[in-house]
Amino acid sequence: MKLSKSNDITRSVKIAEIKKSWLLVDASGVLLGRMASKVAKIIRGKHKPYYTPHLDCGDNVVVINAEKIKLSGDKMNSKEYISHTGYPGGRKSILAKDLIEKHPTRLVEKAVKGMLPKNRLGRSLYKNLYVYSGSEHNQEAQKPQLIKLEDIK
Repeated sequence: MKLSKSNDITRSVKIAEIKKSWLLVDASGVLLGRMASKVAKIIRGKHKPYYTPHLDCGDNVVVINAEKIKLSGDKMNSKEYISHTGYPGGRKSILAKDLIEKHPTRLVEKAVKGMLPKNRLGRSLYKNLYVYSGSEHNQEAQKPQLIKLEDIK
């Protein structure tokens, strides 16, 4: 097999060439896992033709109406979120219905964060996510574009 000189080489995008935009996602009536996987894909930048795995080439995402998110089946009453303080006997657990009553944004934040890489790139990508419980948000100045999750593959 003969390779041509420059057409068959994979090109890595440079940081200066990355174009980031602001997107708005309405989470009312949407299943949590399906929405979180699509939002994680947008934050990672996998929907762009110049996706580079080791760079932050994704977009900033604003999620509104996080308190109106849905869980399939009986997960609202049975799904537990577990944390540990680091001390003996310091295991804490909270049900999804209690978590959405106390902190409605954390359900979406935990789901999206779990779908990002577990390294310093994932921690910096997580800062591109903004979740709000109501329909009002603080990113009006950035003029985020409303997108439909059904359009993202």
